[in-house]
Amino acid sequence: MNVKDFTIKSFGEGFKAKEFSALEFAQELFKEIESGDKEIGAYLSLIKDGAFLEAGRADLLRAEGGELLPLTGVPLAIKDNMLIKGYPATASSRMLENYVAAYDATVITKLKNEHAVFLGKTNLDEFAMGSSTENSAFHTTKNPHDTSRVAGGSSGGSAAAVASGLAVAALGSDTGGSIRQPAALCGVVGMKPTYGTVSRLGLIAMASSLDQIGPFTKTVEDSKILFDAVRGMDIHDATSTNSHYKISKEEIKKLKIGIPKEYFVDGIDPAVVKGVEEAIQKLKKLGFSFKEVSLPNTKYALSVYYIIMPAEVSTNLARLDGIRYSRDVQDVKSLRDLYVKNRAHGFGPETRRRVLLGTFVLSSGYYDAYYSKAQKVRRLIQEDFDNAFNEVDVILSPVTPTPAFKVGEKTADPLSMYLSDIFTIPANLAGIPAISIPVKKYVVGSGELPIGFQLMGKNFHEEDLFGIGEMYEAE
Repeated sequence: MNVKDFTIKSFGEGFKAKEFSALEFAQELFKEIESGDKEIGAYLSLIKDGAFLEAGRADLLRAEGGELLPLTGVPLAIKDNMLIKGYPATASSRMLENYVAAYDATVITKLKNEHAVFLGKTNLDEFAMGSSTENSAFHTTKNPHDTSRVAGGSSGGSAAAVASGLAVAALGSDTGGSIRQPAALCGVVGMKPTYGTVSRLGLIAMASSLDQIGPFTKTVEDSKILFDAVRGMDIHDATSTNSHYKISKEEIKKLKIGIPKEYFVDGIDPAVVKGVEEAIQKLKKLGFSFKEVSLPNTKYALSVYYIIMPAEVSTNLARLDGIRYSRDVQDVKSLRDLYVKNRAHGFGPETRRRVLLGTFVLSSGYYDAYYSKAQKVRRLIQEDFDNAFNEVDVILSPVTPTPAFKVGEKTADPLSMYLSDIFTIPANLAGIPAISIPVKKYVVGSGELPIGFQLMGKNFHEEDLFGIGEMYEAE
């Protein structure tokens, strides 16, 4: 069997039919990882013994006639900013290179309850700060479709693992597009749920009012399966909640799709425009109606994000002093000197840049001029979406302005890199769900660079996005 081709659904069907054992599947997949990941660099660390142990438990559960849940025995990759008890959680930073998680993230607990198998921890931009996975302190993840190009970021490792078949599915986190952007560049499905739908307990925080955990999968159907497994209220996360929205297949067909005129501007790569137009035409053939809508404050989204996000980064990372989990520094003259040297050596350039920017906008005399004003404009961006959703049910847009760019192409120009998330950031600021779907099935090695399109929905209306996405894939 070719383990690289399996989806969550096909794995479940084969496992229940006793076509293979979870243990032999995991063993075969680790062989693929050991040979195939050398060039791609999707993983930072592997959890071989733990994976074999859990796969064996899944096989025993099947042998004893126990209940087999949708993710029982399914091999998953986990972004290395989520905690799995007893295993490293570095967030791709030297500051945490020796940290071993003392507890499980809530999403990990939920997946363990389904007897999912964890293959390893995937690479990311340091503390999830970046759009290319080039900011990792350890190595750069390459795009499986063209290893001279980036996999996207910050969840590039998870996207590359799924795209290359080195994981059946994966989890990532999305603060300004960190699931959807790499999913689009790698040709897989990436979904950011409504803020609060998935618990953030055990996710190493970047920007707490923006972060959200979500799935990377090969199909929209798989995305729904993985999302359903990790969603739900958590008493340990005060921002989490339960959602109960449901919609029938017949009602899905009646949904109206909006096209925001502000998202289709000069400067988008022609290949992206062509791909998104193909997706629109395909959806029209399926019977969906379209309407142009306006999100006038979209032009401020990038500026607002790069004030609010660094401010929260500065606050969240203030507790990391490098004393417990980082390297030793020499010639320390005082406690302050120890902190300064540890943070200088432990944090990479992009992390330091954002900490400094965040500290500045929160400082006395600048708070009202920058941070407070940005929060007011954020509210206007949310109101734009509210107004648009009075006219349509779902909004369609590009995910990225370009296909995957070359490794090193944008590292010298941070502003150019930040523009990679221009179409994804508004959904995070508004807190709404959004999904990136490949325009078509992209085969690794075909020489073609993937293009994705984005669907954004009303709060807690993930079912609308899954429904339209599944119809699109079926076609």
